[in-house]
Amino acid sequence: MEAGTEARRVASVVHVRCPDRLPEDVYRQVLEQLAELSPVVQALPPSAALVELKGALRYHGVDARRLGEVLRVRTISRLGVDVRVGIGPTVTVAATASGQITGPGGVLAIGPGQVADWLGPLPVEALHGIGPRQAQVLRDYGVHGVGLLAAIPPATVQRLLGGRAGRQAADRARGIDPRPVTPRALPASASVSRAFPRHTLDGAAVRAALLDLVVTLAAQLRRRGQAARGLTLTLRFAGGTTWEKTRRLPEASAHDDDLRTLAYRLIDAAGLQRGRLTGITLKGEDLVAADRVAEQISFDGAREARLVAEEVSDRIRAKFGPGAIRPATTLLRVS
Repeated sequence: MEAGTEARRVASVVHVRCPDRLPEDVYRQVLEQLAELSPVVQALPPSAALVELKGALRYHGVDARRLGEVLRVRTISRLGVDVRVGIGPTVTVAATASGQITGPGGVLAIGPGQVADWLGPLPVEALHGIGPRQAQVLRDYGVHGVGLLAAIPPATVQRLLGGRAGRQAADRARGIDPRPVTPRALPASASVSRAFPRHTLDGAAVRAALLDLVVTLAAQLRRRGQAARGLTLTLRFAGGTTWEKTRRLPEASAHDDDLRTLAYRLIDAAGLQRGRLTGITLKGEDLVAADRVAEQISFDGAREARLVAEEVSDRIRAKFGPGAIRPATTLLRVS
């Protein structure tokens, strides 16, 4: 790479790693925090993301490391989530940097002029994009470090790992990675979960918890101005096994009535009987903007009354908080 080109490059690519098993709704909130810093955000579900900061650096007037620190403070203070933030001139360098942060969170920035010296001492498996099998092949050949991988002729690496994979590995070991950050949002969905403090067998208790999830999910969708075309119910059992089923709604909806009816059909299909549940998750699938959903004329007076009550409940929650109104639930019996 020419010295002039290297001098013009900046560390503007950010790779963010969230904690493993982060709930999807919290992961979406992390993505929203990223979007406050830059409009160019690429979601890498289930728990990572890329951000391009070139425009943001000029707008905010600070360097990328400072923006990475701001991001970390925001996710901790607003969401209670610590993140690992790697920053570099390319996707590979940024993602490798975030993987080298040993604590639950932190910021590691690698400048363009530091890439070769920083990558060189790392073991080959630490280079982002090198999988376990590729790392083993390289180690069998005596290539234990990224610096040695960068020094080997690319043709040799291609013979070891295959044409395309070998070419990419050789380039990335040298800090070369032309891939741009491509804006990509998560597929439209929203989920809510409930964990039982102990294994529960009681059908009424499970339905009460499911009703609470229905109301919470529906309120969340209406607050976002969205409607779901389908629902997915996931049941978690003692021992770690799960059961999951998805069904479509007749029409996209965010109303308690419609979601409750389908959610009860889903849990009936599970045939729980004496299953020991540890948790349930309800996810709204294939979300669309609410203004794209045609409101059907209804001659059901009881349903219309419930929809009016739903609007009133939404106003109360907006004023006094989401916990101001909850559905009546049965006390859980546990064993």
